[in-house]
Amino acid sequence: MSTMTSTGSTPSGSGRTSSDSARAEADRGRGLRLRLSGMNWLVWRQHRAAYWTLLAASAITVAVIVYQRQQMITYLDGYGYPDLKSGWEERFDQGPLDAASQLLALLPVLIGVFVGAPLLAGDLENGTAKLVNAQSVSRVRWLTTKLGMTALVVVVSTAAVSAVFTWWWSPVKSSSYVLSWSDAAGFDSSGPVPVALTLFTVVGGVAIGMLLRRTLLSMVVTLGFAVAVQVVWSYFRMSLGNAITVTTHNGVGSNSQPNVPDSAYVVDQSYLTASGDLMGWGSCNEQTEKAANACLEKAQVVGWSFEYIPMSQMSSMQWLGASILLALTAGIAAFVIFWGRKRLV
Repeated sequence: MSTMTSTGSTPSGSGRTSSDSARAEADRGRGLRLRLSGMNWLVWRQHRAAYWTLLAASAITVAVIVYQRQQMITYLDGYGYPDLKSGWEERFDQGPLDAASQLLALLPVLIGVFVGAPLLAGDLENGTAKLVNAQSVSRVRWLTTKLGMTALVVVVSTAAVSAVFTWWWSPVKSSSYVLSWSDAAGFDSSGPVPVALTLFTVVGGVAIGMLLRRTLLSMVVTLGFAVAVQVVWSYFRMSLGNAITVTTHNGVGSNSQPNVPDSAYVVDQSYLTASGDLMGWGSCNEQTEKAANACLEKAQVVGWSFEYIPMSQMSSMQWLGASILLALTAGIAAFVIFWGRKRLV
């Protein structure tokens, strides 16, 4: 009688075979691929280090801001928050808010340089773009997938950080002592502005990388582009509001200036003459008070004219500015796709 044996078998209930373990390991490795298939998976796989770094950094920043807000609310509770009593500003530590606003101001620059610039420049420099061009996937699909996935990660990350910063700042937002809303520290760090500025800089960096085709050079040029965007935006920011003019006819004494709402941004202040003309408030800056009064009397100055933008316009100004930035971003993205469709490789 012969006996047949099976060397690869295992007793019932003794565990999985080596092939089962390998299959399970492969299934775990394909977990994300099952959710991101085809080109989406390839783009994520290629840039996963940058994407995960950005998402992780955003998560840590959100956690820190949540903790800092709890600390701030604990302090404000001692002054009757939400109806704060006078004197709360004296011992208020605004250092964490200042540091966070400075970090948010750097986001468009850092993400534009390290995520946007290398996105296409790296592929063009090392020849990956030629390999993709030889496949069945069209250039347009490849470009739109890269841009779309990168934009999604950038929007999710910056929107989360911006939302919690806005939530943190809101209890003390009306006080000019803590982050002036008209400055970059407040205006550019809250609402939709950080998202729009970062997305614009990133897509601009992608376009620069596509044209220059060298990673390091593209990062340097994108750095200059990002700084230029910040400078132009700083001059453009307050022009988004509608200035309100208020005048007085009670002379120019210390108590005759018009009432301007708290935290309002004063655009300009001038002397008002009897004829209704405006004269620069420094026009009669004479050495002596007598000479200054004579100058004012000669010019027939009767009061003041103030132009200001109230804080109540901040939200509408932010959304208007963000809309303009997003429109410009869409235009650059269209240029990248149009140019890349014919001249990428």
